[in-house]
Amino acid sequence: MAKYIGIAGTHSTGKTTYFDELIRRAGDMGIKAVRVGDFATDCRNVGLPILEDHTFESTLWIIASVIKSEIEAGINADLVLVDRPVVDALGYLNAALEIQGREISLEQREYLESLVKFHSKRYDLILQTKLDETIELGEGRPKNMKFRTLAAENISAAFNDLKIRYMPAQSEAAKLAETNILETIKASE
Repeated sequence: MAKYIGIAGTHSTGKTTYFDELIRRAGDMGIKAVRVGDFATDCRNVGLPILEDHTFESTLWIIASVIKSEIEAGINADLVLVDRPVVDALGYLNAALEIQGREISLEQREYLESLVKFHSKRYDLILQTKLDETIELGEGRPKNMKFRTLAAENISAAFNDLKIRYMPAQSEAAKLAETNILETIKASE
């Protein structure tokens, strides 16, 4: 059975680079690691709004796509690395609602929060990157720095409000947890 590690955080905070290193470490140990990617572009390509224009529907689409991809990736992998676990989508929605001065219904909010809270228990480890505004935005990334900051704040708030356990990426505790997961996988082979 695959192990699952998620990494959440606003855009251009080093998530991809972080997972590249973890994939290398896993590969060095003979562990098959698969990355589940960011689905916002796919969401936009089917005609749903993203980023500052996120809606209930686009958030649900992204969450469902992440869950589906996690399950599929886990069929043939030892380790599934989730670049933007489900909590990330909720943080982006809340940032969009805040920046636009919009609301969703209580029923919609409770639905998304319940889904995120309960699905997040499936991850063996969730990491969160920290926004460093001195790091340049990646190529093709949105330039709205206010939204980027709001996304970071709202992802943190979603973790805390829903009591989802996470560790700061790059922390010693995260490195130890990753090593324990890799060693558990290796020992089960």
